[in-house]
Amino acid sequence: MAILMYLLTLGACFCFVGLITNIYIRQKKKMSFRKVNVIILVLAVALFLLVLHHNFLGLSSLLRNEVSDSGIVGLQPVDFVPNAPQHVVDGRQEEIPVVIAASEDRLGGAIAAINSIQHNTRSNVIFYVVTLNGTGEHLRSWLSSSTLKSIRYKIVNFDTKLLEGKVKEDPDQGDSMKPLTFARFYLPILVPSAKKAIYMDDDVIVQGDILSLYNTPLKPGHAAAFSEDCDSSSTKVVIRGAGNQYNYIGYLDYKKERIRKLSMKASTCSFNPGVFVANLTEWKRQNITNQLEKWMKLNVEEGLYSRTLAGSITTPPLLIVFYQQHSTIDPMWNVRHLGSSAGKRYSPQFVKAAKLLHWNGHFKPWGRTASYTDVWEKWYIPDPTGKFNLIRRHVEISNIK
Repeated sequence: MAILMYLLTLGACFCFVGLITNIYIRQKKKMSFRKVNVIILVLAVALFLLVLHHNFLGLSSLLRNEVSDSGIVGLQPVDFVPNAPQHVVDGRQEEIPVVIAASEDRLGGAIAAINSIQHNTRSNVIFYVVTLNGTGEHLRSWLSSSTLKSIRYKIVNFDTKLLEGKVKEDPDQGDSMKPLTFARFYLPILVPSAKKAIYMDDDVIVQGDILSLYNTPLKPGHAAAFSEDCDSSSTKVVIRGAGNQYNYIGYLDYKKERIRKLSMKASTCSFNPGVFVANLTEWKRQNITNQLEKWMKLNVEEGLYSRTLAGSITTPPLLIVFYQQHSTIDPMWNVRHLGSSAGKRYSPQFVKAAKLLHWNGHFKPWGRTASYTDVWEKWYIPDPTGKFNLIRRHVEISNIK
């Protein structure tokens, strides 16, 4: 379309010059080379050359933009597959970017999450799947299966050099130390052209229309909306009087002077960053990524996070940066704890009513033990390469018997 507009503009220029030339010829017969006609002709030719030059420059720029992708150091787009959506989608709909981090050992989780989102919406969704080098080909072959081939996605490689000096190895942290857990800190780079995006962990299943979550209202000045821990439906069902486990003191070391100087109440309700909606325009305006990196570095130097309850090194910097500066999402859009023994307390009716189920905790639905794995498996698609397999302890035991 843009190229056609350039060609039409050029045609108009030729017509204009022809008109001017025709006028000049008629005037020439009447006034015989008057200076004013010479000047008009010179100006017309100059105008034509300027417009022609401008159009060629614009066309060259357009072609460069269409061929190239975001050249951000450390986050390199691999591919984009604009297949026709499985549901009929109105092309005029706003595009909904959904960012999911997909590590090789948890790839089945990301696949199930993507499948559940795609099947429960008619919206124009595009998935930004963040991986490490070596996972892209495996992921691409999985997404090419017949069930998933209609999905629009972009694979982005995450460069671990971005985290140098910001995290330190700690074997006690387990999965929370894996580089892709920090992908959520870099959303404006992952989806540079978007004004708004959804981030979610790979251990979720979406049962509602993702458009509802995307339309979560954010208050002026708020760069993100999270589900708060102490007020969420899942927390009320699972644990009453949990105390520090869902407060800031469970994530931050209030013995440290730097934390005390922030004047953040230790009893403040924490929030879960496994699912959130981000206003990327506001995120960039406030330099949220730089703020998060600042607290990552300070933790490396001073050890600012609590080790008593939370055990997460991605949540604390978010709690600091978004202290009393975030909106909230509907708690039914992040029903969690299915990855812990507490998840077994949910009723089937409550699980069915949830818009999003989150298996946060030690037990993943593709692992040995977790609550409501049958709900998760409804959306799981077997790996065509055979590299990823479900592990089921109860199946193994029954086979032995």
